[in-house]
Amino acid sequence: MTHTTPPGWYPDAGLPATERWWDGAAWTAHTRPLDAVPQQPGPHQPGSHQAVPHGFGPPPPAPAAGRGPGGLPRAVPIAVGAVVAVALAVTVVVTVVNSGGHGRTAQSPSATGVPASHQATAAGTHGPNTAAPPTDDPSLLVDELNGITLPVPAGWEKPTSTVDDVTTMRTSHSYECPGDSASFCYHGTVTSRTADETELPSAEAVAKADIKDAADSSYDRDLVGDLNYDGITSHTRLKSQSVVVAGRTGYLVRWRVRTGAGPGGYVQTVAFPSSLGSESMVVVRFAFDAGPDGPPLGGMDTITSGIRPIGDATSGGVGSRIGH
Repeated sequence: MTHTTPPGWYPDAGLPATERWWDGAAWTAHTRPLDAVPQQPGPHQPGSHQAVPHGFGPPPPAPAAGRGPGGLPRAVPIAVGAVVAVALAVTVVVTVVNSGGHGRTAQSPSATGVPASHQATAAGTHGPNTAAPPTDDPSLLVDELNGITLPVPAGWEKPTSTVDDVTTMRTSHSYECPGDSASFCYHGTVTSRTADETELPSAEAVAKADIKDAADSSYDRDLVGDLNYDGITSHTRLKSQSVVVAGRTGYLVRWRVRTGAGPGGYVQTVAFPSSLGSESMVVVRFAFDAGPDGPPLGGMDTITSGIRPIGDATSGGVGSRIGH
């Protein structure tokens, strides 16, 4: 049976202290420093403690110790057990030192009378005083590939899969598309991706080149060829200006588009350099329906100003939502 290595960051043997993004099928050009993002405790990642062959290729498989149910390496429980044992040993030493070294033996957590909810939790779980990883935070949309988080407005959702397979959030409420009743549309959608126009020299050039694609994919012909709004009939440029995003100087372009069916809407492209080592350009696209059912236009500015590098302490936390 073939076990496919999941997408993720893996050590790059050709660049010391560097990780490279594996997309599940091949290596990409995205790199970052090894300590660019704080590591969260979690399941063993294939190849996470092994060197990646120079010239790239899929991360090496897990040690050939046999596999248990679900395809997980049997070595994992042993490794986790070793970590727990070390943690307990450290607890004993610290307790003895704090007691003055008079030979008293530290009691196990179960014997101290401390409620289980306040005891140390197993790797991959979160105690009451432990911050959840960004991906578990309902108020944040995490683009791990490009190293950023975006604030999620109240009443929006983070779908687990989309047609174009990019990091996405959208309004929870859907409706029948006015130009194609067989399809469902959303009043607001925001996506984050790596820029396709890698040869362009600046964020301004990337944003100006991307805005038409952003408009077409939202209000003209979608990825499967449907004209959900009977196509775009005209557009007006509302903004074209520099903007600081996640501490980097970027550029945004905003259009008002009118369509053959429905109220049309507003589309915006924000382009800025990634904070990761690759310095690739990141593109965040916005599509807000016009009319009373669409999100407030100011939400575009609120989301843009709330974009942060992953791990930034000002990224917000659970319950830190922006309003409608």
